[in-house]
Amino acid sequence: MKNFTLLIAATMLFTVVKTNAQEDLTQECTIKYNLFKGDFNSKKFDDAYTNWIFLMDKCPDLSVNIYKYGSTLAEEVKKDPALAKKVYEQRLKYYPNDNPAKVHSDYADYLAKNNLASDDEIFAILEKAYKISPRDMSVKNIYKYFQGVTDKFKDNDPKRVFDTYDDVIESIGEKLDDYTTKINELTKDSTKVLDERQKRSLNAYQINSGALGQIEEGLDNIISEIATCDRLIPLYKRDFETYKTDATWLRRAVSRMFNKGCQEDPLFETLAKAYAEATPSPDSYTFYAGILDKNGDAAGANAMRKKAFDLETDPLKKAKYKLNAAEQAKSRGQLSVARALAREALSYNPNYGKAYLLIGRLYQSSVNECGNNEFEKRMVYAAALRQAQKAAAVDPSIGSTAARYIASYKGNLPDKKTIFTSGKREGDSYSIKCWIGETVTIDSNGK
Repeated sequence: MKNFTLLIAATMLFTVVKTNAQEDLTQECTIKYNLFKGDFNSKKFDDAYTNWIFLMDKCPDLSVNIYKYGSTLAEEVKKDPALAKKVYEQRLKYYPNDNPAKVHSDYADYLAKNNLASDDEIFAILEKAYKISPRDMSVKNIYKYFQGVTDKFKDNDPKRVFDTYDDVIESIGEKLDDYTTKINELTKDSTKVLDERQKRSLNAYQINSGALGQIEEGLDNIISEIATCDRLIPLYKRDFETYKTDATWLRRAVSRMFNKGCQEDPLFETLAKAYAEATPSPDSYTFYAGILDKNGDAAGANAMRKKAFDLETDPLKKAKYKLNAAEQAKSRGQLSVARALAREALSYNPNYGKAYLLIGRLYQSSVNECGNNEFEKRMVYAAALRQAQKAAAVDPSIGSTAARYIASYKGNLPDKKTIFTSGKREGDSYSIKCWIGETVTIDSNGK
């Protein structure tokens, strides 16, 4: 009995000592954390480093800032790859729910930059980020991940490649629409003078929009190599019975076949009808209108497009529907109608660069019809150039595409000799004939 009493007393004493030790450590962690944070914010990195190492080892779950700030100390101040790797791994261990997709994406970046992991290991980390949230991955890593998926599965599982592409493109599209809305809000009043904060925000939105536009174009270039009609049609025929009521699968299948020019195959009509039945929506009605057009029911197609347009409430999507209708009108040779529809698209989204580019392409297609001699024909390119320049000015997401059109149109302007022999002078105004009816400035440099 005496020994048992002594054992209880010893246990109680150990518990008190342990509790006191935990309290002392907690207090020490708090003190060192405050010192670390203060020194870091004051850029006293050497002083911050000593307390930070203590926090990493003794208080790893005290605050996520240990890792947010610590990555700077490890990567930029100490330039210690092993320590930086430890920061990422501990952050993911102790704060697995704090922006994990971005953390995995940044981790993959760091490992790749410092050759600390194989391509397969980096791909596995990017895959974790992608499965959590593609929206939170860096633009570069979205591209890198999709390239990895394509390389691994393009031959034995093309469906996975297409599904990944659709997921990523939809995520990018959501981001682009968000930036476009913010840009439109800041630029809708041309007389308003933006303050410094608004200028910084606008610049950031435009830069991010441009980066996303470039990645979208890059992904399209990758997918275009394998997303051919010869591949798509057998794949969608095989899977149709399985997914014929799946609205998401149908929307993606119809969109891809449309974008790749596979509408002539009977499967396109089958998919479009199934999509409209599975989910009556502005999007499905728009595709079904194309089927009606193809079958000679122009009135039914127009009614269906109007129905789709009236159902839509998002101005950015309304703009896309108008541009889609403009593309359809262009394919039927209705150039002035197509221009009118493109201008309507711009009324819903004034910074819709693709609408300006379409108008430019409409003008380009009329070079021979709107000019009787070399000078007159080449001046049509001046009107097309102006549209491409507007596109580049308002929509950073299509900057590289607009730049190619600008270079092409400039290369076709009348040179100084052609201007002189036509009896004209640079700097004068010139009115283009036929349906275009625009007045432009004669300028061999296209300024």
